[in-house]
Amino acid sequence: MNKRYWWILIFYIGMQFSGLIGVPVLLNFEFDRAFSFALWNMISFILALLLILLLLVPERKKSYRHHRKLRKTSGGHAVKWTIFGIFLAFIAQFGAIAIESSLFGIEPGSENTQEILDMVKMIPAFSVVVAVIGPILEEIVFRKVIFGAFYKRLNFFISALLSSVIFALVHFDFTHILIYTAVGFTFSFLYVKTGRIIVPIAAHVAMNGYAVIVQVLLGDKLQEMQEEFEKMQMILGGLFL
Repeated sequence: MNKRYWWILIFYIGMQFSGLIGVPVLLNFEFDRAFSFALWNMISFILALLLILLLLVPERKKSYRHHRKLRKTSGGHAVKWTIFGIFLAFIAQFGAIAIESSLFGIEPGSENTQEILDMVKMIPAFSVVVAVIGPILEEIVFRKVIFGAFYKRLNFFISALLSSVIFALVHFDFTHILIYTAVGFTFSFLYVKTGRIIVPIAAHVAMNGYAVIVQVLLGDKLQEMQEEFEKMQMILGGLFL
């Protein structure tokens, strides 16, 4: 792994722990702790992505090739796999949820996801971090760098599994580690299939964007619709008793 990739990992790890300094600084401005935590997360994600993108500037040269196993497919092929990959990622997620529920009795829903969505409600602009900036950052780190490093020395299955488990562990949601691993494995597959990191990024953005739209932007309306539907059921039920 070249020096730039090591720096990418260092910046990402630094971002994860930067709140130990950043949050206390924001508290000095008389923000409450929850708001300070959400605001610093937004700031740190944006700064980390900018620094990492700067490190990747040399790879924009057409002659640059960092991985002998990964070959870029045509633009048309990449577009097809982007569309198919979005559906594939959702299938992997729902399949993992079904396995967790039926085999292990794990209830759907994630505390980690709920905390993130709560931050979006607190700071609406944070939705851009969740839906766009976060997926770009994570795909660069976990697929391009970590998976890429494994894939240079190991076969696809082991490389995808190792990088996906790391991806899952970093989210600190150990109850749903199967879901994160399944989704990460799918993103690795899309990356290898096309040789373009933009493909798993698009699938990742679609998943996170869907969660934000459904659970935050439409959450109240869906709740109202469910309540109206339950009232209608009670009325209809009363008519037929």
